[in-house]
Amino acid sequence: MLRITFLGTGGSTPTPNRNPSAIAVNREGELILFDCGEGAQQQMMRAKSGMRITSIFISHFHADHVLGIPGLLQTMALQDRQEPLEIYGPKQVDKFLYHLLALGYAGKNFEVKAIELRPGDVVRRVGYEIKVIKTVHNILSIGYVLEEDMRPGRFNRERAIELGIKPGPLFSKLQSGRSILLDGKEIRPEQVVGPPRPGRKIVYTGDTRPCDSVIEASENADLLIHDSTLSEETKEYAINYMHSTALEAAEVAKKASVRKLILTHISARYSDPGGASKLEEEARSEFENTEVAKDLMTEEVGYRDEE
Repeated sequence: MLRITFLGTGGSTPTPNRNPSAIAVNREGELILFDCGEGAQQQMMRAKSGMRITSIFISHFHADHVLGIPGLLQTMALQDRQEPLEIYGPKQVDKFLYHLLALGYAGKNFEVKAIELRPGDVVRRVGYEIKVIKTVHNILSIGYVLEEDMRPGRFNRERAIELGIKPGPLFSKLQSGRSILLDGKEIRPEQVVGPPRPGRKIVYTGDTRPCDSVIEASENADLLIHDSTLSEETKEYAINYMHSTALEAAEVAKKASVRKLILTHISARYSDPGGASKLEEEARSEFENTEVAKDLMTEEVGYRDEE
């Protein structure tokens, strides 16, 4: 399972229908957050995602991306959390966390660690990794790529039987990449197992102007979650405040050959029902498989070769 829940999809200013930025990713039962805007914990309650978060990855320190952390820490403390929590972010994430803890936003029953990241860094986890990418905003900012490890190739059961192998432990050995001996003859995994298959890949930009680093990092991604604060008619504002338009996000998606684009960080000026549709229409003129995120929307990311 790789399920993304959009806890907050608004840009800078919350609206009745959009909380500030926060995205929850549930990968095989492990829950992580990308950014944590104000009200994120209430959104998690509404989404019934639980709060057993292992890590929070911050893109930058603008208030609409981090103000949910104090309340979340406080709630975790009141729930008697015992497991450590890791908070990753750009330079000075340690100072940010120091001040939060000094104000008493977490109890002494669980450890909160700050880990500073720079573009090019990789956070290694079991079965996947999170790569840090450069983004272009009006303060120091970074984006993230969650990419799973390669998966074993498909096991050719019919071919194995043709070679005289009976279903059972020998199948398992070959599937795990080990050669076997059968009647004195060696049978290698590549004789019955296909080529390795890619895992899933998602990209979260945080706030950014379109940039080559995001295009490069997003190449062939299953899902690109891109800043789409404004439309082309307000592009001057997007440039001045270092955000992207819907069309620009679509151009990034097209250049990177991603499978799907989801637009987020939507300006409050598009809070009326037709506003988001306008952004979606603008983006789809360049990249058809585009959707504007809504608060509490979920997206299941599947394997390419199983769809």
